[in-house]
Amino acid sequence: MAVLMIGAPVCLAQGTSVDSSAFWNDPSFQKAFMGSYGMRAEIEPRVTTLEKEQMDKVMKLMSENEGTTKAIDLLTKNIKPAASAVFDFTLANLQFQENRLPEAVTAYQAAIRKFPSFQRAYKNLGLVEIRQGHYETAIDPLTKTLELGGGDGQTYGLLAYAYAMTEQYAAAESAYRLAVMLQPKILDWQMGLCRMSFKQQKFGEAIALCDELLRREPGKADYLLLQANAYLGLKQPMKAAEIFELLDLSGKTPVAALHTLGDIYMNEGYADQAAEAYARAMFRDPKVDAGRQLRNVEVLLSRAAYPAAGELLKKVKTKLGGAMTEEQRKRTLKLDARLAAARNEAGEAQVKILETLITLDPLDGETLILLGQYYAATNPEKATFYYERAEGIEKYEADARLRHGQLLVKSGKYQDALPLLKRAQEIKPRENVQRYIEQVERVAKAKGS
Repeated sequence: MAVLMIGAPVCLAQGTSVDSSAFWNDPSFQKAFMGSYGMRAEIEPRVTTLEKEQMDKVMKLMSENEGTTKAIDLLTKNIKPAASAVFDFTLANLQFQENRLPEAVTAYQAAIRKFPSFQRAYKNLGLVEIRQGHYETAIDPLTKTLELGGGDGQTYGLLAYAYAMTEQYAAAESAYRLAVMLQPKILDWQMGLCRMSFKQQKFGEAIALCDELLRREPGKADYLLLQANAYLGLKQPMKAAEIFELLDLSGKTPVAALHTLGDIYMNEGYADQAAEAYARAMFRDPKVDAGRQLRNVEVLLSRAAYPAAGELLKKVKTKLGGAMTEEQRKRTLKLDARLAAARNEAGEAQVKILETLITLDPLDGETLILLGQYYAATNPEKATFYYERAEGIEKYEADARLRHGQLLVKSGKYQDALPLLKRAQEIKPRENVQRYIEQVERVAKAKGS
């Protein structure tokens, strides 16, 4: 059973277009935006007195409603090869806020070319690249930010996210640990660390991290789902089932997780609970996956869980009604016939349906075998005819030969049955079939026939 990973990583770089003039007028923003460039000359470019005057005009425009476009125009006019990198950097920031991301990248790169140790330009460039989904490209500028002393929690978290999205899980884990240490209240970093533990199959650690997250946000679906999948990774499926059931009390279990819950119950031998979980998935899904639900019925049938299979099939037919495709209707008819054959309840009406299906598709091996099963008790010659037809279809040869061999065994023709049974086992080895062959060989030897 595959471990199901549910939910996508939370986007950690959620820049949005900001229009409020209050944002630009905020003193703390202006201080951070302009900075005191002389204090850290090794990583921030200086501005001349004249350039400072131009920047004051820019800031004034930015504080006005709809002044961003004018500020961009003014900056564009002042940007020259010899001008301070602050102009390019400020232009990039405004383009970033206006969601003109490719232009912002160009402007940040221009600022960096003019001032190669411009820490904030590297960080913002990395942020823009993440916004564009260019995770591989974001890694270098974010790493450079750290080299220049910008080792804050946000930078480590963004770098971790970029590593995670490029499947560099060990590096992402290391970066997330530093982000968590520097910004322990940011749950995105904690969740990222948890995901990286899971990706590296450190399932016990992932479970412990989820416990910590759940203490801070009890009952949150993302944490519970990840923890359930970690238990699956540890091969403790019933622990995962408990979490899925707990989550489902609030109706938050995703459809895919309910299918996984059904698979867990099926693998653990709880057929009725499996069918019930599959049904929950079907009724919760606004767009029912008919193919998946019919496969679920087939799985139940293959495990001889006939009552559970019949109940689920009934619910599938009720839910889908006339929305089934022609192929799905055929599958439903076959499943009805298989259930009836398994219960020894096959009637003439169902046999007529199967014969109609085989007329429409003479190479339908499954239907040929079902017809053979039906006639096995009343007309062995006709059953043999259908089994032999199915034996000529590669996909169904093993099962058809097995059924044919079993028919001969019931007739006491042990020596005739053995070649069919051995060929079926050669094509599709199964322990129970091998044991059956050995029993037939003993009986054939004892009877000398």
